[in-house]
Amino acid sequence: MLNPDIGRYLDAGPLTPSPSEAHGLLCGLICGGDPHALESWLGQVAPRPEAGATLAAEGRAALRQCGLAIEREFQGPESLIRLPSPAEDAAPLGERALRLYDWIRGFLYAFGLVGRSEADLSEQVREILRDLTTLTRMDLDTLEETEDNEQALAELIEFVRVAAMLIHHECAVVRLPTRGGPAPSTDQETDPG
Repeated sequence: MLNPDIGRYLDAGPLTPSPSEAHGLLCGLICGGDPHALESWLGQVAPRPEAGATLAAEGRAALRQCGLAIEREFQGPESLIRLPSPAEDAAPLGERALRLYDWIRGFLYAFGLVGRSEADLSEQVREILRDLTTLTRMDLDTLEETEDNEQALAELIEFVRVAAMLIHHECAVVRLPTRGGPAPSTDQETDPG
């Protein structure tokens, strides 16, 4: 997840997302197969020059470093989305649930920006996207600190992590076409001569 200290830069950007939402945004762009995910993300979240030249430059540099670290998680032999585990986080349950909610909203928004046609997605991915959308309707105001709710949140975090990885595999690794043009070839070009 993004460091909460990065929030001052996010607050000066056009979307003003929370750190969790910004993390979800970049993951959504990557999982959706945006070939320029980091630059697209910076265009959405980095401070604009009108926020002040120094803040804009510092913010863009800091966010780029965070974004590169997130991108690296997808480049290993097993791409990985890191979501906070409840065992590693001492924040109240409601706050952790809100961070997950924000992450999902950012992911779905960014996935929509990539411009994938629903017809080009498998039934499994369409179902995952419907499930994620349903999760954005969670009522967090009545969430009580109980062991059952702790377990439910842990299960939701794992579901979201696995769901995003399945989307990444289908849309970025397999590289389905986006509305912007044909899919990049997964075959190496060979010299005809």
